[in-house]
Amino acid sequence: MTLQHVLRIENLQANVGPKEILRGIDLEIKSGEVHAIMGPNGSGKSTLSHVLMGKPGYQVTGGSVHLDGEDILALPAWKRAQAGLFLVSQYPIEVPGVSLEDALNAAFETGAKDASGLHENVLREANELGFPLALLGRSLNVDFSGGEKKRNEMVQLAVLRPKFAVLDEIDSGLDIDALRDVSKRVERATNDDQLGVLAITHYSRLLKELRPDRVHVLVRGEIVATGGSELAEQLEKTGYAEYGITEDLKEAIGADIFGLPR
Repeated sequence: MTLQHVLRIENLQANVGPKEILRGIDLEIKSGEVHAIMGPNGSGKSTLSHVLMGKPGYQVTGGSVHLDGEDILALPAWKRAQAGLFLVSQYPIEVPGVSLEDALNAAFETGAKDASGLHENVLREANELGFPLALLGRSLNVDFSGGEKKRNEMVQLAVLRPKFAVLDEIDSGLDIDALRDVSKRVERATNDDQLGVLAITHYSRLLKELRPDRVHVLVRGEIVATGGSELAEQLEKTGYAEYGITEDLKEAIGADIFGLPR
């Protein structure tokens, strides 16, 4: 029997500087499940992904996050990764002088995992995801297109086989074919490896490919609605007006959070 893993987020609250962004997030994701979070700009979606992975600059003011019972908020980012959490960033960083295989080798060594067959595994996943093999020896993400960066991230995800993946707007920068390739690989990981997924997105097009078990609506740092895939389709048609979000309020929320002029 496959061991079931659980990522449990309880009453998570967080600030960026003096601004309160997350105001009590409650989520539970189990192995093989796909949960999607949708919401307007400035609602806290990316903040949630950054807080989960331990990005500097975010202050947790309340609540907890446990992965298989372990308090991951007490861990640095690299130990959260070793515990089984993986973030596909909206804007993957460039790492000059370090190739994809260099990075994966380091991850395997740090986790005391057997890296034999790594090269062949990387080649297989790169081929499946349409990631140009000529880029494998290049510095990580340096001079890559947006789509190449996302495919590169997915090769890492497929090879590392984490317990849970947070996909922060993975559809950003992807054309239809690339989105389909990436979504199919994530879906296969949920079936074959029982990967649990938290997919953060603005658009239902990702969810038509990824087919979430649950969709959550995040507004002003709180989950205000939860439903099935039909909820994403409804949001595509009606927007967030029923949750009190208008275009003017979106601008105001962005101004309040990021200190921008209104």
